[in-house]
Amino acid sequence: MNELMKQTIPFTRDLVLIGGGHTHALVLRKWGMNPLPGVRLTVINPGPTAPYSGMLPGFVAGHYTRDELDIDLVKLARFAGARLISGKAVAMDPQAKTITVPGRPPVAYDVAAIDVGITSEMPKLAGFATHGIPAKPLGTFATKWDQFRATASAPKIAVIGGGVAGAELAMAMAHALRDRAPKVSLIDRGRVLDGFNGPARSRLLAALDGLGVTSVENADVVEVLADGLRLADGRIITSGFTTGAAGARPHDWVAQIGLETHDGFLTVGPSLQTSDLDVFAVGDCAHLRHDPRPKAGVFAVREAPFLYDNLRARLAGGPMRPFRPQKDYLKLISLGGKVALAEKLGTARKGALLWKWKDHIDRTFMNQFEGLPQMEVDLPLRTAFGVADAVGSVPPCGGCGAKVGRDVLSGVLGDLPATDRTDIRALPGDDAAVLTVGGQRQVLTTDHLSAVTDDPVVMTRIAVTHALGDIWAMGAKPQAATLSLIVPRMTPDLQARTLAEITQTAATCLQDAGAALVGGHTTMGETLTIGLSVTGLLDHDPITLAGAKAGDVLVLTKPIGAGTLMAAEMRGLARGDDVLAALNHMMAPQGDIAAMLTQANAMTDVTGFGLAGHLAGICAASGVGARVNLDAVPLMDGALALAEAGVRSTLYPANADIPNITAPDSATAALMYDPQTGGGLLAAVPQGVAADLAEDVYVIGQITEGAGVTFV
Repeated sequence: MNELMKQTIPFTRDLVLIGGGHTHALVLRKWGMNPLPGVRLTVINPGPTAPYSGMLPGFVAGHYTRDELDIDLVKLARFAGARLISGKAVAMDPQAKTITVPGRPPVAYDVAAIDVGITSEMPKLAGFATHGIPAKPLGTFATKWDQFRATASAPKIAVIGGGVAGAELAMAMAHALRDRAPKVSLIDRGRVLDGFNGPARSRLLAALDGLGVTSVENADVVEVLADGLRLADGRIITSGFTTGAAGARPHDWVAQIGLETHDGFLTVGPSLQTSDLDVFAVGDCAHLRHDPRPKAGVFAVREAPFLYDNLRARLAGGPMRPFRPQKDYLKLISLGGKVALAEKLGTARKGALLWKWKDHIDRTFMNQFEGLPQMEVDLPLRTAFGVADAVGSVPPCGGCGAKVGRDVLSGVLGDLPATDRTDIRALPGDDAAVLTVGGQRQVLTTDHLSAVTDDPVVMTRIAVTHALGDIWAMGAKPQAATLSLIVPRMTPDLQARTLAEITQTAATCLQDAGAALVGGHTTMGETLTIGLSVTGLLDHDPITLAGAKAGDVLVLTKPIGAGTLMAAEMRGLARGDDVLAALNHMMAPQGDIAAMLTQANAMTDVTGFGLAGHLAGICAASGVGARVNLDAVPLMDGALALAEAGVRSTLYPANADIPNITAPDSATAALMYDPQTGGGLLAAVPQGVAADLAEDVYVIGQITEGAGVTFV
């Protein structure tokens, strides 16, 4: 996608995809290649990834890593131009056209699609909620299996449900733990693998037996215990890992939307629309009224092009494409090791070649989400001198990575005329001024950020934390704030939705910090930008840059690496879980730790100039030097690997040119110049104070005699 050639067509419709299932993942990929202008696309998913069910048995058996199992929705959403909301949908109101995600304002939609799969939770089975692990949702199961596989000795496992899903899991678990003499029980209230007849069932039973899996048939489980389960006839089956692969059912909230259902599954017709024509449903959470089919991933995959076309038709007009599933399909079943069984129309074969075939099919599916085209900057053939150097070869960063360099900024500010007002105290190098109003000292600061994420709620939380950093760094208590917003061009309805999300979130965050949102100003532009002007109250002298003393201990309150991670995310290079972890760091408020740092001799927040630049500011203002242990500086997950790969933020060159800083030529040292958004507090504190704070901060170095900053 060419960032300079983006159309400025206003948003007129909100399309929300709930869940990152197979169908939605493929729709996102198609949308990225051919989006519908005017549509703001949103994806809601509980986490940064969506596991691919076809590879789950292979993952459990140890043939695939967790990374190979998961679709990275952060990368996929970036490619599709979608905002990703990391959260779990728990309710939907078709009348108000809103979706409830805990911890944030309702998400509004014009058209929505649901692809959240099913759950194998067993709420009516005593003890299962406490001690059992449902096989679906897959993400939670995969995480807990990873933990069990890594730590279990003499493992005992019970799988409730003797259908094909349970049998595959039982065989995969037995294979994965084969060197530890596992005892795996496959339990069914009827016959194990009763859905298969003749040769297919015989071969599957033989495979179970060959792996030492015990089939427990005609057995009703009445209670799941901490160390096993109890059957209706009184027998106890010992288990340290009890999972449920039976009784697959829809998520409770899906059945409670108020739309037409069949056994709790959303009923859809050939167009994949529910009884509300603005709500679509696909995958296992949907029931095909016109042509019922079993729950299988093959149908979800084949629904994708039909859903893509029909969503566009609902949003822009045009005919619907009817989806008609095939009558039968090839079933490829993993048998623990790298052997598979193929069954179709009652005919069954097994062998290593069939596993290779299945592996090829699964990897081909997953490869669609790797190597997505990266964002590019293409210039016209003819431009003015200097355009190529000014634009660069990669998209410009957001957040603090988009700030003006320190030399440019300090040069401009240095030319400002001095004031003779006695009620204003401007502090050289500090980002806030101290005002005296009616005998009360008040801190005033302002800050704004271009978006590092398209989720306005997350971006607002980051912006509030970032703006309050200057207040906290001076030791003040937040008082009031006004918002200054630039929102992308959109219709009045979408403006109202977006502004409601931002203002409600800002008001809540400020209230939690002890302040109030008292107004603001809005306009429309190319990208989302959120700014705040904030005041704080001081009941003691402000903590400034100028009080550090030789012998003070340097402490930091947050890890660094945000600029590198956000730069990589824009180019589709960062891992989704690392990106979401970085956003969580950036959102994290610091009022509590700031209150613990009131005895600091000097303090600042680490933002656009990076750790090195802001520490150099303390040293210059205080007339001291500093020595920092690189190994002690906390780094965000994934930042070092990206720095080693050469990823740098847009502001990095200007930050790395700051004088009086000595550092080795290494990737870790490069991160010291990385611009931070919503960064931590950097304080010079007396040694005794540092000892009391050791469990709450990172000790990274000390203040020294002399001048300059040295990283070792």
